[in-house]
Amino acid sequence: MLELQTELEGKRTTFGYINYRIKELGYTLGGNWDYDRGCFDSILWREGGETIYLRVPFSVLEGELDQYDSSIIFSKPYVIKHVVNIGLDMDKNSLLSTTGINQFQEPLDKDGYIRNKNKWVHAGEEAIKKFISCM
Repeated sequence: MLELQTELEGKRTTFGYINYRIKELGYTLGGNWDYDRGCFDSILWREGGETIYLRVPFSVLEGELDQYDSSIIFSKPYVIKHVVNIGLDMDKNSLLSTTGINQFQEPLDKDGYIRNKNKWVHAGEEAIKKFISCM
């Protein structure tokens, strides 16, 4: 994981507004959200089973996350690499995997080693500048 030093940390907005604005940049609401916190994710690079993400975490100040006008505040964004198993999953759900239905296969490495760290820090910082311009 590579933490980024940006101007985003501490900025506030409403969930619905920013969620709508950043979709055109390729961001989605991360899957592990809760009503009081979440993150926006964007793919910086993907090849085979390796993906480098930009993750933008936030906390809810007022309201609940699924409400358009919920007030949120951003934390420090970071770059993370996931390495997934692109082969067959041989657990109890392997029938689902072979038919292509099992989208919940565990990554081989949730925080994989990132080569060329300066490159990905720079890419993440540039992406955050575009993110901020949507506010």
